[in-house]
Amino acid sequence: MDLGLTGKVALITGAANGIGFETARILAEEGVTLVLSDLEIDALERDARALKGDPLCVATDVTDPAALDALVKTATDRFGQLDIVVHTAGVTGAKGHPLELKDEDYETCWTINFMSSVRLARAAMPELRRNNWGRFICISSENAVQPYWEEAVYNASKAALSAFIKNLSYDEAAHGVLCNTVSPAFVESPMTDGMMEKRAEELDVSVEEAIESFLEEERPGIVQKRRGKAQEVASTIAFLVSERASYINGSNVRVDGGAVLSVQN
Repeated sequence: MDLGLTGKVALITGAANGIGFETARILAEEGVTLVLSDLEIDALERDARALKGDPLCVATDVTDPAALDALVKTATDRFGQLDIVVHTAGVTGAKGHPLELKDEDYETCWTINFMSSVRLARAAMPELRRNNWGRFICISSENAVQPYWEEAVYNASKAALSAFIKNLSYDEAAHGVLCNTVSPAFVESPMTDGMMEKRAEELDVSVEEAIESFLEEERPGIVQKRRGKAQEVASTIAFLVSERASYINGSNVRVDGGAVLSVQN
């Protein structure tokens, strides 16, 4: 399927690995010019050499509003336009009883997961509106609609993010910009690797056994009994930013293997 993306310019945050990098790979194959950002700039520049085209790699701290402004300006100065933004940068944050977590635990996760999205939207939206065609995608989570008890800081940040993007979508569609979230669940990534390594250590089992028990006990809705793959999420993102998704706006698209045990979007 031709996604109609040849000649578009896309900015992807959190692009050094996982969903961000796989999204970059697919969009590069579709003829998209890429601006890739991450704090792990050495790894990003190394791996980006394998991508089609000549991606521009930029070290960016998404907690710094000025850095996000500069990132958008760098993209438009280099390529003269910006059509697509895919914001995948984020953290799980601290875990524990909601009332025992410190203010800074909430604030750190909020700044990275939520406020960076607001600030990136502020910086990028004037450029996305310019040609009356744009796409703005943020990574939310199953936790936004199915919060887990010890992940309060993450739950709150992702629920707010989904609501913000829905709110943003109302007005931006009038300017040709479609705004959506994608919500993965238990996808292979450095983030879930760390979770499973910690679980394996706590249970004194192998990582593979930790994954099996986690799926059985914590994610019964994932009947395939496996973690998702980053490229499965990236394929959904590529569709959403394409010309083929021209009537999808303000949606939260779950790529969760059935982890969310309801029909709620």
